[in-house]
This record gives sequence, structure tokens and C-alpha cells, in this order.
Amino acid sequence: MNPRLWSFRTRYLAGFVVCVALMAFALYAQYVMHLDPCPLCIFQRIAVCFMGLFFLVGGLHAPARIGMRATYAGLVTLGGLWGIATAGRHLWLQSLPASEVPACGPGLGYLFDAFPFAKMLKLAFTGSGECAKIEPILGIPMPGWTLLWFVVLIVWALPAVRRSVR
Repeated sequence: MNPRLWSFRTRYLAGFVVCVALMAFALYAQYVMHLDPCPLCIFQRIAVCFMGLFFLVGGLHAPARIGMRATYAGLVTLGGLWGIATAGRHLWLQSLPASEVPACGPGLGYLFDAFPFAKMLKLAFTGSGECAKIEPILGIPMPGWTLLWFVVLIVWALPAVRRSVR
């Protein structure tokens, strides 16, 4: 079966399955491999969940109108762009020399409790020492993998807007 000929519904449900698999691996890495997520990792997880949600809703809805298809593709792309920005920032922090890495800050839970939302986002994206720790998986750091998957999922979602099975 040629994936380029899949229907909108099939492509979007497959995108949802990939998002579920990515979150399953993130939880495996956290609880089995004992790789605690930093604030930027958590924001990448939120982006995967956001994309997965709209892959699922789009796949279940399977709209016939191009405009609705474009809406789902736009929402998936928005989540992917958020994830790309977060993973890119994370990779940049990991590339810094040890002397330039920001000091470790409070956890994301404390930031949510203690600061308004905009300030919390600013502090989380500033990064901390824990975000600069590199834990490679198959030789690539975790944010590198997520960046790759965000690009793949965006590229996967967009052609489904115009394709239809005859």
C-alpha cells in the first residue's frame, strides 16, 4: 500500500499513532531510563500532544472540504512549529560551552505556581543548566530527535490537504 495514496483520514490517524508512539517513548525515557524532563522537554511534549490531538480530530472528522482540511493541517503545523522552536532552543542551549550555560533554575511546577503565565514562559525559554545536559539516544540528543519528528509530521500532514483517493 503506497502511503502517498492514503486518504486524509488514514494519513491523519497514522500521524496520531506516531504522536502516541513519541509520547510513549518520552514516558519510557522518563520512567525506565530515568531521564527526567527539563522545562523545554515538557514544552516539546505539549507540542507533540497538540499535534496528536489535531491529527486525531482531523482523522475522525475526515472533512471533504479543502478549507476544513487546511484548518487541520494549519493547526498541526502550528503545533509543529512550536515544537521546532522549542527543540531548536534546546539544541542551542546544549551547544553552549559549559561556562555559558545558565544556572539551574526552579522546576516547571514552581514556575507555574509562582509566576504569571507570560513570565513563566519567558523564564522557561531562558533555559537552565538542566536543559543543557546532553543524553544522546543512538548518538543524537533527544531534542534533535524531536526536531526531526516535528519536521516529518508537518511534512506528513500537509499533502493530505489536497490529496483524495479516487
